[in-house]
Amino acid sequence: MFVENFKIAIRAIWANKMRSILTVLGVMVGVASVIAVVSIVQGLQHKISNDLESIGSTFIRVIPDFGVQRNPFMQKIPELTWDDALAIRRGATAIRNVTPIFFDNAELKLGDARHDTQLYAVSQSYQDVVNHWVEHGRFFTSIDEEQKKRVAVIGEEAMRKLAIGDPLGKMIQIDGASFTIVGIMERRGASLGGNQDDIVIIPFATARVIYGSDRMKHLPLALQVRSREDVDLAKEQVRQILRTRHRLAEDAKDDFQITTQEELLKTISSVLGSISAAMAGFVGIALVVGGIGIMNIMLVSVTERTREIGIRKSMGARRRDILVQFLIEAISLSGLGGLVGVAGGFLMATVARLVISRWIDFPPVYTPLWAIMLAVTFCAVLGVIFGIYPAAKASKLDPIEALRYE
Repeated sequence: MFVENFKIAIRAIWANKMRSILTVLGVMVGVASVIAVVSIVQGLQHKISNDLESIGSTFIRVIPDFGVQRNPFMQKIPELTWDDALAIRRGATAIRNVTPIFFDNAELKLGDARHDTQLYAVSQSYQDVVNHWVEHGRFFTSIDEEQKKRVAVIGEEAMRKLAIGDPLGKMIQIDGASFTIVGIMERRGASLGGNQDDIVIIPFATARVIYGSDRMKHLPLALQVRSREDVDLAKEQVRQILRTRHRLAEDAKDDFQITTQEELLKTISSVLGSISAAMAGFVGIALVVGGIGIMNIMLVSVTERTREIGIRKSMGARRRDILVQFLIEAISLSGLGGLVGVAGGFLMATVARLVISRWIDFPPVYTPLWAIMLAVTFCAVLGVIFGIYPAAKASKLDPIEALRYE
């Protein structure tokens, strides 16, 4: 009986193709919008999560807290320096490696070729801390740092932009200073609008000489904990060391932020989840409007097919058979709109990603299975909610009155 009613519903939808399309248009647009937003946001979250997980669960980031409450008459910008990094390395037993990260835009020059890229100045422990390794050549050593040598490691994208070919051993200009390329970093790809391969990395000690110590008073610090079990201990040790060095009173707030990899993931997931929820709320209005359209057209369908209902009842169809027939038709309409909306949403997200990628690097869209199942299920529920009244009205028709209906 269910299969037969389903066939009748599909034939009724097919017999009025244009009306059916217009009926579910609101549902299709609503579902497509939700899927497009979810696909873009989930693509971002998927990429960021993979990047953070690749760093490892023992990663900790420390940054100056520029948002702390300070005396408005004696404002002092919170500092985080190389000396702080050295103090953490000496005093925090739970910390294995520390690297400051000075970053800035830099101009690379090789012959007539020029390219603007992202400059990173770090210590030799950078590879271990962030789990980003040299693929060809070598990273700089403690000797390079001590002697403040002008050596650099370059990313694949920056290398491609300069059309270097094999860059190892070649001299390039970084903001007018000559450096020898000693290594090529492994490929990481784009992440949140930035290309992690479009970089050049130099020793931190060398950068202090070239760019000056005054520009390196507000550094983010990247730390590697000895083991995952020591993360909480490491946070507390780092906090105590920095509070002591910064001469903070007992009741004063920290002028820095300590964030673990897990906390970074939670923060990013929370922000992106809030964006998805807000968009879903707005799109929900379109879905309700689409549901009202389905109810309206089903009422019209009941009126048009009154004689058909009378014939079915006179042939022995029960009230629940008529109810199920029109309910299945409403669910089929809504479900069809949901399926088309899912495909349309993925297409919209892909096109949006391609357009955005013309200006910035953007990760591929990612549509999780739960989003598809949720969209289709919601459409089915929508069909039940807005189809139950027309179906109930059809099932209550008197067969004699229905047969006489013109």
